[in-house]
Amino acid sequence: MVTTRHETELSRRDRMHMPRSRGAASGLLIVLLGVWGGLVPFVGPSFGYSFTPDVSWDWTTGRLLLEVLPAAATVLGGLSMMGTASRVSGWFGGWLAAAGGAWFVIGQWISILWNNGVMQAGQPTATSDAGKVAEWLGFFLGLGVVIVFLAALAMGRMSVVSLRDARWANERAAARDEEAMAEAHQRRTADEHAATDSDTRARSRWTGRRVRDERTAD
Repeated sequence: MVTTRHETELSRRDRMHMPRSRGAASGLLIVLLGVWGGLVPFVGPSFGYSFTPDVSWDWTTGRLLLEVLPAAATVLGGLSMMGTASRVSGWFGGWLAAAGGAWFVIGQWISILWNNGVMQAGQPTATSDAGKVAEWLGFFLGLGVVIVFLAALAMGRMSVVSLRDARWANERAAARDEEAMAEAHQRRTADEHAATDSDTRARSRWTGRRVRDERTAD
């Protein structure tokens, strides 16, 4: 298969660019999940959905390290994915969101290492087994798994160079070529006009000197 110049240019220059809509939907969902993860420990106790301490808007170190920080990373990652036209910034946002989601999943257990063998973000306050499962899923495990899944899905989509991407890149390359040709034509036209003007001035000076010489001879 013959590789055209535009296809070569796509592989060289445009492979790191993508449509801005590529990570928008996943990024928006990730932002919403991050906002949920950061707010639910503070507002959940008001409707009976919480981990200890069962107090609304009670700031603790466990909530900061295990819920607010991963939520912030998730939100920032989602925002980086939304509306970006660069695969690099999109991948960065995806990895940041995935790290936040992973910390939601494993952070409680890792906190045992520095919190005297006790999970630092507390325990579910529900009295039934179903309620405890719902709180574990909504606060940490399910939330983190969904965030990681969406981030991985988005990064997979952003890594694909589709036929539409190639077509847009070729159209941009063709437009750049036309613009370069127009500029080159304008420069050639300007150079030709300048050369013509120079020749005209030179002939005028030569004619003027000849007339003066003839007058002097007379």
